[in-house]
Amino acid sequence: MTAVAGPAAATAEANALPRTQTKRKGASRRRNAGVRTGVQAVVIVLWCLLPFYWMVVTSFRDVGYTFDTTPWFTHFTWDNYATAFSTNLGNHLGQALLNSLIIGVCVTVVSLVFGIFASYALARLDFRFKGIVLGIILAASMFPGVALITPLFQLFTSIGWMGTYQALIIPQISFALPLTVYTLSSFFREMPWDLEEAARIDGCTQAQAFRKIILPLAAPAVFTTAILAFISSWNEFLISSQLSSDATQPVTVAIASFTGSQPHQEPYTAVMAAGTIVTVPLIILVLIFQRRIVAGLTAGGVKG
Repeated sequence: MTAVAGPAAATAEANALPRTQTKRKGASRRRNAGVRTGVQAVVIVLWCLLPFYWMVVTSFRDVGYTFDTTPWFTHFTWDNYATAFSTNLGNHLGQALLNSLIIGVCVTVVSLVFGIFASYALARLDFRFKGIVLGIILAASMFPGVALITPLFQLFTSIGWMGTYQALIIPQISFALPLTVYTLSSFFREMPWDLEEAARIDGCTQAQAFRKIILPLAAPAVFTTAILAFISSWNEFLISSQLSSDATQPVTVAIASFTGSQPHQEPYTAVMAAGTIVTVPLIILVLIFQRRIVAGLTAGGVKG
């Protein structure tokens, strides 16, 4: 019995050894992968946030120490923020913030209204050349904005729109709308037809089914698209720098035209203060709604 049991036990131990080694190797690989992911995340966060941190530090630094390389807050002052809002020096940051808000809201609303219906039609309806239509919409988003400045300048000058809000809103809609259609069409395409069909069986019209069933379910994607469209409009500079006037210029153009308290002086600290004022609300907005943004970006990739 002992002689028989001995080889059997040895065989069992020999078979169990590779399994144990495999488990240890798997755990080691997972641990190493976690460490690599953590290191990569830290590098990405530092790479993205260090310029913003330096902008904030410089915005609170006295003008005489603009080029001080101390990596923390020194020579603290609030004067740069007062200079950024000072109209005596020709800086109109307050009006520019209002202009950017008006332009961003109009671009976002119009892009969503047209983008929701267009993306729903592209995702749900079958018609000829649907793929070509979607390809043209996506190609429009890749068109270089610098190539449009001259024809837009000539067009808006001839119709008397130069320096008006519509001259700034309409071109930005042409860039925000493809993003809206692309993001929402992928979401509508993955949404199950059964929900809409069940609503139609219960007596809803197609419009009612879309308004009461489909649109509420698409809220995460709509919310995400709205934030992306607003940020895109808020950060636009190239076209606005050519088509805006002193009364309608957005905040990006206003910051670029800042003047210092002395002739030929580049107001770096005031520019940093204005940049902080412009950036912080967007960061707070994204941090508050980050769960909705992630849900909207990933919702279209999972079938219901």
